[in-house]
Amino acid sequence: MQYRLIPAVPAEADDDRLLRLDVRLADGGRFQPEAASGFHIMELIRAYGLPIRAECGGACVCSTCHVRIPKVWHSILPPPSDEELAKLDEIPGADDTSRLACQILMTEPMDGMEIEVQPDSLLPQTSWVAG
Repeated sequence: MQYRLIPAVPAEADDDRLLRLDVRLADGGRFQPEAASGFHIMELIRAYGLPIRAECGGACVCSTCHVRIPKVWHSILPPPSDEELAKLDEIPGADDTSRLACQILMTEPMDGMEIEVQPDSLLPQTSWVAG
């Protein structure tokens, strides 16, 4: 059997590579949707039909896209804006792992990032199947 060498793909050609999110729901459901760099996490979650309320559509005025992100990922996230912090202050039980998914743009360093959609941000349903 003969093998042929395939040249390595230049780094700039890999810009369209899809990333992954590890999305967990409060009911124990876990999904690993593909994610494109440059989109808000809330948009990516919605694109897969996952049950996030996100009532304001990403304007940072409703706090219904409340997620928790493990501290191990915090060093790669941009800090929350004053507007986001003000909205998080309105959520009972929010803590330093709480963020609004509409305020975080997906980037390559976030590939594989774990997020948990909080019960206060889930649409009422009995079961979900991600598309």
